[in-house]
Amino acid sequence: MKSSHRLMYTLLLATSALPSLAFAQASSAPSDASAGQGEDIIITGTRARGVQAVDSAAPIQMVSEAAIERVGVPNLNQALTRLVPSFQAQTQGTDMASFSLSARLRGINPNHTLVMVNGKRRHGNSILQVVNSAFGGSAAPSIDLIPPDIVERIEILQDGAAAQYGSDAIAGVINIILKSDRSGGTIRSSVGQYYDGEGLTKSVSGNFALPVGENGFLDISLFHRWNDYTTLGEGQTTVRNVDGSTVRLTGANTRFQSIYDTLNARNGTANINGGQPKSELDIAFYNFAYDFGVVEAYSFGNVSFRHGWALQGYRPPNRICVAGTSASPTNPATCFEPTVTNGMVPLIEVEQDEFSRTGGLRGDIGGWNWDLSNTYAEDQANIYTTGSANASLWADTYVAAAQSSSTTDRAFTPRDFYDGSFVFTQSTSTLDMSKEFGVGLEDPLTFAFGAEYRKENYQILAGDDGSRYVEGGQSFPGYALSDRTNEERDAKAVYANVIVKPVSDWSIDIAGRYEDYSDFGDTTIGKITSRYDFTPAFAVRATASTGFRAPTMAESFYSATNVAPTSATIQLAPNSAGAASAGFSSLKPEKSTNYSAGFVVRPTSKLMVTLDGYFIKIDDRIVSSGQITGQRSGVQVLTPLINGQTPYALVTNAIAASGKQIDPTVLSTGTLSIQTYTNGVDTETVGAELAARYPIDMDIGRLDLTLGMNYNNTVVTENRLGSLFNAQGRSFLETVSPKFKTTLSALFTTGPFSANFRANYYSQSKQLTTPAINTTVTLSGGYYEAIVKPATIFDLELGYDITEKANFAIGANNLFDKKPQTPGLIPTSDIPAGSSYPNNGTSPYINGSTTINGEYAGGPYGSNGGYYYARLTYDF
Repeated sequence: MKSSHRLMYTLLLATSALPSLAFAQASSAPSDASAGQGEDIIITGTRARGVQAVDSAAPIQMVSEAAIERVGVPNLNQALTRLVPSFQAQTQGTDMASFSLSARLRGINPNHTLVMVNGKRRHGNSILQVVNSAFGGSAAPSIDLIPPDIVERIEILQDGAAAQYGSDAIAGVINIILKSDRSGGTIRSSVGQYYDGEGLTKSVSGNFALPVGENGFLDISLFHRWNDYTTLGEGQTTVRNVDGSTVRLTGANTRFQSIYDTLNARNGTANINGGQPKSELDIAFYNFAYDFGVVEAYSFGNVSFRHGWALQGYRPPNRICVAGTSASPTNPATCFEPTVTNGMVPLIEVEQDEFSRTGGLRGDIGGWNWDLSNTYAEDQANIYTTGSANASLWADTYVAAAQSSSTTDRAFTPRDFYDGSFVFTQSTSTLDMSKEFGVGLEDPLTFAFGAEYRKENYQILAGDDGSRYVEGGQSFPGYALSDRTNEERDAKAVYANVIVKPVSDWSIDIAGRYEDYSDFGDTTIGKITSRYDFTPAFAVRATASTGFRAPTMAESFYSATNVAPTSATIQLAPNSAGAASAGFSSLKPEKSTNYSAGFVVRPTSKLMVTLDGYFIKIDDRIVSSGQITGQRSGVQVLTPLINGQTPYALVTNAIAASGKQIDPTVLSTGTLSIQTYTNGVDTETVGAELAARYPIDMDIGRLDLTLGMNYNNTVVTENRLGSLFNAQGRSFLETVSPKFKTTLSALFTTGPFSANFRANYYSQSKQLTTPAINTTVTLSGGYYEAIVKPATIFDLELGYDITEKANFAIGANNLFDKKPQTPGLIPTSDIPAGSSYPNNGTSPYINGSTTINGEYAGGPYGSNGGYYYARLTYDF
């Protein structure tokens, strides 16, 4: 998306408000945007009107605007992971994934959670999480692109709901409700950084509410956030040159640690990227409605732009030289930019443009409530490799220049490359109808039905010539002509829903849905939900449902070459010729079966406790095939046979069929692999969720106590991939997430002062990982156990109302600077004599790199440690 397009979309958002402002009159009193203790009317999980959260037949967790504000991080994704026990978010990613951090419910993939805004499906991300991990294959909506200031509350349906809302809602639904005020507003600014001085983060935002005539409103939020790099490890920022001298790194490289010494000594083969990238994010979001009496018109949407810089693995100077030479002060002529003898750290740069717009009409005709809407969204990510060089282009032009008679011919390589783009568009049109009928019972019967039509398009655009010349720029090659894709699909659905109360204390909710996809066919699913209130203080509830998830278009069609300094992995599209040559086929939908049961207890008017257990079975679950390695450090892998071929033959044949070109260094001495996505396993997830809240009024103030617990355990019940789905792949699904997470919060307020304390407990998580170097070390089953031990992370915020409208707060997330311990290190006794690699040449954390593909950087709470901040808020 070009700058002119961004300007056009911004103008569209602005001009969409102009007709509304023509109706503007005197403002009305601001509405209360805080969530209550279950008394809020919900719109998620039921199509009955006027249902309060406390009376819901399905488990609904409410998150208020005030709770989000007190987390301290200006990031909705990270706020929810501190507030909702069943919600888990990536803290850091790898390469482009750092700019599309995903989140999930109940320990399964982010693609299994449906994200909605004001009850309408939110579009997915154009960037795919490619690295094989628990988040692998995710192209889920980026919650980070919704500014916290526009949020009135968030309703989280913790139950399978595909029969109600369609694909993706296997684990549950996150419905973000936008503010609908007619007056007032907020201006907020915050600044913070990590305890070690890295990762400086600054944000400024504003929310403005305006009346539109007598019966309308317009809410607008503007948001800007900037954050700096973080790195993994500490130490001096020096690197040894190949001639033995030591120089201090300059520019962006000053953020790296003394591990550069050992990196350079071993040709920079370890993965030292993995910290937080630098980025800038700008968002404009609006919510508008006007009630004409017979019909209400509404619209909401946003435009956002993100520019990010992710540091890559260090490349020593001899990576960009003519074969058989090396860089040194006495032999500079054959190497790229000989005056720069300390190597380079390339960057992956991402420019992400995102736009969405929903418009609709709703009203009442003859007792039928109807809602007709359309949502259109576009997400484009432009990818660049900068501060790099193309080694093959340099070597080839050097040879050509040496053979030329012209004195002006010289070796050449660009430093910056355009690698290509991803574009994802989605258009969703829906019609919802509902009506209450008297059927002779104490309460009316609710009947609802509707239809949906969704059209999606996914594109990969090829990189420039320099990025596609042989291996392309060091650290990340451009997308090849064979990677290009432009695919479309559409989905049509109809649903029906009946809600009835046979007696006043017993509700039954039955839903059915039929969907037909243009690329894989149709499916029919259903759900039944019931609740019985034995007394006003005690109720039981249960659900049973079937569901499905259509593969995302990125999962089906993404193709790329992923590189490290001495390895290359070809990601094959499942429906490509390369995947077919390796024995794989196109993706088909996942199918699910969900059961849950629980109770609601209100022994007093203040205390409410809910406990729900659940079971989720997913058949034909889409996972990565895992890396099929055909060559390891230049040596052909000949056993065991896979689909009748040696691994070497299978990998080389698949690469040939895909039309990929590989770095000659990797072809001769490196490690070469392929992988793809496939419906490879069946899984079962069992868990339980507890939520409780108790407010205490005291003479000196008020204390609000909340407790949330989640137990979650996933096991692989069937493996269709055989040895390809190995113990490491199993660990991504079964052990990298903590099985138990508890959140305890205490908010104390007295007069102008407030203190908010929060503790998050995470049980142990474990991942299997392999060494990054060739050793004679004997490993247990071929893997080391990278373990993040149980930990409790404490947060604290102190706030003070300077005036009636201004508040100042200071706080700390991860107050005691807890970082994952490192039992996953290779024991010193296992490091071969003479090896210059401490800890395998990687970070001491599970860091999400290509060596240790952790679900999180440093486990569930990240490797950056404590974060302290200050925030100033002005309400008007």
